[in-house]
Amino acid sequence: MPDESTRAARLLDAQSKAAELFAEIESRGLVAPGAGERAVSDGIRNLANELFGTTRHWHKRIVRSGPHTLFPYKENPPDRLIGEDDIVFADFGPIFEEYEADFGRTFVLGDDPVKLRLRDDLPEVFAAGRRFFDSDPDLTGKRLHAEIERLAADAGWELGGWHAGHLVGEFPHETIDGADVESYIAPGNSTPLRRTDKAGRRCHWILEIHLVDRVRGFGGFYEELLDLG
Repeated sequence: MPDESTRAARLLDAQSKAAELFAEIESRGLVAPGAGERAVSDGIRNLANELFGTTRHWHKRIVRSGPHTLFPYKENPPDRLIGEDDIVFADFGPIFEEYEADFGRTFVLGDDPVKLRLRDDLPEVFAAGRRFFDSDPDLTGKRLHAEIERLAADAGWELGGWHAGHLVGEFPHETIDGADVESYIAPGNSTPLRRTDKAGRRCHWILEIHLVDRVRGFGGFYEELLDLG
């Protein structure tokens, strides 16, 4: 089993590659009006293969636009064409050399001020959540989730899902703790986030920020590593 410094370095390297992938998504204009969500998802998959030879993703590839951005992860809305003045998010989990990345970003097409504010609030809420995590070595998943919920409300948004993040690690991380609530940054997780998993490895976490405006009918998404970086 790799030592902890090696594991951390490999997780950070996987995330760096995911960030490079998403920068290429934007520079190549893959998210564009008139494109279908599934076609964009396939285009991102193909781009990952082109850049890194990545052929596996540990969770389903997600590209959602417009009202579909309200849906939490487990939903599977039908394909939708991206509009001229739309909001779109992508959530991908590529595997790089057996280490998982989990990366999400939001794109705004057009100049709608509320959509732009949402896009810009997402990294701010993420950064505030990370500062809260850094401030308390005994922080539980329940308390971090409550803080993310508070930060979202203060910014004028709601949370879009039941949790705000999860474990990440060597593929497949889900076999470590399965669907146990202790694998999530969620109201039911009263265990410290800084702990070891059942295999004796240090737990590493993804922080997911899914903010929604149910009245206007759209949301946005931002995620990356919480405890590393």
